[in-house]
Amino acid sequence: MLVDLFDYALPADRIAQEPRERGTSRLLVLDRETGATSHRTVADLPSLLEPGDLLVRNDARVIPARLRGTRAGRDVEIFLLQPEAGGGWSCLVRPGRRARAGDAIELPGGTLATVGEVRPDGKRIVAFDPPLTRGRLEAIGSIPLPPYIHRPDDARDREWYQTVFARAEGAVAAPTAGLHFTEDIFAALRAKGVGVADLTLLVGAGTFRPVTAREAADHVMDGERVRIPGETLSRVEETRARGGRIVAVGTTVTRALEAWRLEGRSEFSTNLFITPGFEFRVVDALVTNFHLPRSTLLMLVSAFGGRERVLAAYAEALAGSYRFYSYGDAMFVASLTGRPAPGGPATEARFPRGEREAVRPSSKEERP
Repeated sequence: MLVDLFDYALPADRIAQEPRERGTSRLLVLDRETGATSHRTVADLPSLLEPGDLLVRNDARVIPARLRGTRAGRDVEIFLLQPEAGGGWSCLVRPGRRARAGDAIELPGGTLATVGEVRPDGKRIVAFDPPLTRGRLEAIGSIPLPPYIHRPDDARDREWYQTVFARAEGAVAAPTAGLHFTEDIFAALRAKGVGVADLTLLVGAGTFRPVTAREAADHVMDGERVRIPGETLSRVEETRARGGRIVAVGTTVTRALEAWRLEGRSEFSTNLFITPGFEFRVVDALVTNFHLPRSTLLMLVSAFGGRERVLAAYAEALAGSYRFYSYGDAMFVASLTGRPAPGGPATEARFPRGEREAVRPSSKEERP
């Protein structure tokens, strides 16, 4: 399938640069069976769900992953990816010419970052002295806002680029569909008889990596770590057995649940790439933001809601001045004219194989 099929024109002024007050975003409702749409707000979501449904959310917590330092008096930026065995971190460092093996980078607060291994894909293994505890990261790190937010992070982002239910440390990007929710919305859901359950998918920087391949089948996702508590799995099975819907808050929850069904394990790393033709075995409804053109996230939503219907809904959102991307508005995609048969339409799943060839962003704008 051609990646060009998931392209659309997006004016720059539709990319949200500032957060709305949490819980007040607009919500475009899309019937995945008919393509019918309606316009609500996120606060209306409880009215769209039914007693016995189960809302599943990603409790990943974003770390202050962007570190700014100097080497030989010149600026260097370190972007943390994940901790490595032995105490170091896998990182992206730019400019790379200032981060060769053995180089030392001075960070605020007397922290020293020493580059060890430089891997073929350009990532560095960096050791920190003293180690990067949570408190030290909070003191010297910055919130890793996405590359399409063209302003420095500020104090608001410490709160707004984090869900109110964030618990599990280690994500370097937010599960942005969850940013809309407030405790009042969760209280309204529970009062209606809608269950709420958590899982963890630690969102990585690969979520911003552009799809450079011509064919979607040639793109390979970065692996991301998933942990699904046994209680959540039991509630998912019980909900489906009695005919309730599984409502995924975001593409990360969708990937985690569908990968779990294919993997058969509750803790794993997944590079599941969901494109049109995927058989959804778990998720029945999806709350999601509006995503980048030609992105893996848009492909997932198109797989769930139908490419033509989703792109038509995006065109309607543009005409209606919806805000796009992480701090933008939201969609609710579900079968609204009748319950789908368990598992939905029969289609095909795909896991990429082999190691990912290094892909460097083509411009500064595309880097995390």
